[in-house]
Amino acid sequence: MSGGLVTAAYIVAAILFICSLAGLSKHETSKQGNLFGMSGMAIALLATIFGPYSGNVGWVLVAMVIGGAIGIRLAKKVEMTQMPELVAVLHSFVGLAAVLVGFNSYLDHAPGLLPVMENIHLTEVFLGIFIGAVTFTGSIVAFGKLRGSLSSKPLMLPHRHRLNLLALVVSFLLLLWFVSTGSTGAQAFALLVMTVIALAFGWHLVASIGGADMPVVVSMLNSYSGWAAAAAGFMLSNDLLIVTGALVGSSGAILSYIMCKAMNRSFISVIAGGFGTDSSAGSEAEEAGEHREISAAETAELLKNSSSVIITPGYGMAVAQAQYPVADITARLRKRGIKVRFGIHPVAGRLPGHMNVLLAEAKVPYDVVLEMDEINDDFSDTDTVLVIGANDTVNPAAQDDPRSPIAGMPVLEVWKAQNVIVFKRSMNTGYAGVQNPLFFKENTQMLFGDAKQSVEAILKALEA
Repeated sequence: MSGGLVTAAYIVAAILFICSLAGLSKHETSKQGNLFGMSGMAIALLATIFGPYSGNVGWVLVAMVIGGAIGIRLAKKVEMTQMPELVAVLHSFVGLAAVLVGFNSYLDHAPGLLPVMENIHLTEVFLGIFIGAVTFTGSIVAFGKLRGSLSSKPLMLPHRHRLNLLALVVSFLLLLWFVSTGSTGAQAFALLVMTVIALAFGWHLVASIGGADMPVVVSMLNSYSGWAAAAAGFMLSNDLLIVTGALVGSSGAILSYIMCKAMNRSFISVIAGGFGTDSSAGSEAEEAGEHREISAAETAELLKNSSSVIITPGYGMAVAQAQYPVADITARLRKRGIKVRFGIHPVAGRLPGHMNVLLAEAKVPYDVVLEMDEINDDFSDTDTVLVIGANDTVNPAAQDDPRSPIAGMPVLEVWKAQNVIVFKRSMNTGYAGVQNPLFFKENTQMLFGDAKQSVEAILKALEA
């Protein structure tokens, strides 16, 4: 394949990637967006493998077959509830790849470059390895927190922000030394020391963030992985990798900014690693009153007598895999002429769009799935709200208690409805470790048990 044909293929792939992002921005076009992305990646791979600058194609194909087999295996095995940690692991692979590409580019770059070009190349190598190392260890920590292997509480080292600043300053000084020194031994030493610092820096950045804020962290790591890929593209002189990395990096940053606004967080503090230290994984609060319980049959009767219902799902629905009976209840109530809608908080679940994907998987109509800003004003005119597996995203303490760890976080104002039914296994606090006063309000009743079993019992009572 000629160089001109490869360039043309890269342009087509880049356009398809842009179309993919546009398609993924809406429920109705998300499948088409995925197809665009898959097509663009297939074109990019074929153009790269069979292009004039490729070598050892046989080994590349073997690696692709092995990687593809592992990917197919994971895709079939991983549950939707495990998608957040899978995404975090995939981000770590991108970071590790950038580190390996950086070292390879340093050891195997073309000799005889002009001094200016040599400095540019060394800077690309240094920054690529730094970003990749931060992404690698940060993603590993995010995986551990999401999986439960690591504590969800933020790591509170003394002078942690100063440590982060020190790591950046030392890395910058190492960059200056790495570029200016003519000694190969000194360059290798500077590169290795920076790599160790970057690995520790990435670990500490994410470890300092509480587990309840992991959705934003995963989004931010997605952005980091994009910039790591772009850095690898510069080192490999691959235009498409630069474009693709920039698309992923910028879109991940924009999504993180949107999610930060949804949680009343500072975007800068996310990047600085201070995000979540005062608002995540707090100590468990004592119960603030007495709660009332309700049965599945009573809940079904309440739904029958309602004219409008809003369902607010959370991670508990994903764990119980209750989306299918929830979809059945939605269809049953709508046949009765009852207005049913879903209220989705931007950080419901542990991955951006987690709840939307689950509901789409269960064939819930797109037009009844609304974002928090679209539906918050309607709770006061709603007869019944079903809170299924959600906790922190419906906590009124975010508005009422300025001392609360989640103070200022925009939440779904479910307590304004006439009746609120909360599906929970127990009275334990949510993932953020914060007690929820909603459970003790006069218009709230608790339906204890497995969410899927509870919803199925309600469905059976509705059909009776």
